[in-house]
Amino acid sequence: LSNFIPETGIWMNTQRPEWNDANNALVGNGVSMVTLYYLRRMSSFCIELFREATIEHIELSEEISGFFKQINKALIEFEPLLSGELTDKNRRSVTDALGTAGSSYREKIYRDGFSGKKETVTGGELAEFFAIALKHIDHAIRKNKRQDNLYHAYNLISFNKDEVSIRYLYEMLEGQVAVLSAGILTPAEVNEVLDALKWSTLFRRDQYSYLLYPDRQLPRFMEKNVIPTSLVESNPLLSALAREENQKIFYKDVDGVYHFNAGFRNAADLKASLDALRSHEQLVHQEKARVLGIFEKVFDHQSFTGRSGTFYGFEGLGCIYWHMVSKLLLAINENYFLALQHGADDVQLGRMVQHYYDVRAGIGLNKSPEVFGAFPTDAYSHTPGNGGAKQPGMTGQVKEDIISRFGELGVVISKGEISFNPGLLRKSEFLTAPSTYIYMNVVNQEERIELGAGSLAFTLCQVPVVYHLSTEDSTSITNVDDSKTEAPGLTIDASSSFQIFNRTNSIKRIDVRLTPRLH
Repeated sequence: LSNFIPETGIWMNTQRPEWNDANNALVGNGVSMVTLYYLRRMSSFCIELFREATIEHIELSEEISGFFKQINKALIEFEPLLSGELTDKNRRSVTDALGTAGSSYREKIYRDGFSGKKETVTGGELAEFFAIALKHIDHAIRKNKRQDNLYHAYNLISFNKDEVSIRYLYEMLEGQVAVLSAGILTPAEVNEVLDALKWSTLFRRDQYSYLLYPDRQLPRFMEKNVIPTSLVESNPLLSALAREENQKIFYKDVDGVYHFNAGFRNAADLKASLDALRSHEQLVHQEKARVLGIFEKVFDHQSFTGRSGTFYGFEGLGCIYWHMVSKLLLAINENYFLALQHGADDVQLGRMVQHYYDVRAGIGLNKSPEVFGAFPTDAYSHTPGNGGAKQPGMTGQVKEDIISRFGELGVVISKGEISFNPGLLRKSEFLTAPSTYIYMNVVNQEERIELGAGSLAFTLCQVPVVYHLSTEDSTSITNVDDSKTEAPGLTIDASSSFQIFNRTNSIKRIDVRLTPRLH
């Protein structure tokens, strides 16, 4: 939060960039809405955590307590700004207050270390702190909704005297996944994002899936480092140098096109050369900032996103990054169960289910080897625009796909109880002919269950759960002594759930009779 910039995100000023190394070049000028979306999710969790905490007083180091109080004071002080239009000056004031709190804390620790002294805060104080933080975060998220119903992922900032101004980057899949994971969107808004995503430049029809970034043609060599003639002629210093044919800053080629000195690596080199122009000291003093602005306009270094904007492979332009697609799938999965929990109407739930299976259809497991370009059951990093899947390995995609699969089975754990909600489970998942299910029980012995048509099985904490197609919902627990407990509905009580979680070997099997919602 000490790096929070209102309506913009979390400032990437620490040289510790996002997990997405394709954007690490944004450090310094970049501000991450992606981080803010996930910070929103964590803040919501922390509000509930500290409201329900049974420990009344929580000890913090004296230094962290002071840091906490400064951030809290700033968030409270600037809360009134959220009700109106935020100016660039307002934005700078908040940024300075939060940033100073972070700097003061860091400098004290680097200089003196921790004193060892403790101070206490209450769970209520922490809950209130996260609640006020959430107001600032939610305001920023709402301001980062684009006109096309997508959300910004990363923004760019500029510091000008006592102001902070914002520039927006292009749409990114990462931003949509993060905002869907934040827990701020209503079911209707979730569907709006997913509708927009399908019609956006991120959708790649040949693979029926999503790019990380919009594909584009990079400028060719002769199109780079070109200064528009109008910018040269309208600038007194540049036009004077052009008349003198002074080539220390820029030159004109045989076609009459202006280019900056090819020896300049960055703006610092240009600045040093400008300072060395003794014959134009007054003009340099007057025009230096504008010439540096022209340099940035020509090269747009601030918008450089590393390999994602310069390669046509390795998760770059035209690439599908499969881990992110699976993160999208999981985010829809989570939103479906959140919508159920909050009593969303059947129309919005139905749209979400359609989106879920639409995204799932594009993932490799559901494709032929010809379309996927590799074995569909293997995990691959990415698929470039000019070939099949590349870079096999145990990518993060595997984790998200496994979690999503359990979401399809409808296993929900809440307040210590296991329940089954098969809203995403399709009837086609059930066996059409008898089969044998082999599994390892709690004491690591191999067991077999004969399954009939119209059933499926999986294990939960090494206890087999068998689903049966039925016309009504009920649950049956078979204990190791073969005694049975029958219950209406699809919830296992806390006591039996405890036995399963702790692998006590007292429950032998669970049979669940249910009616799938999908065909």
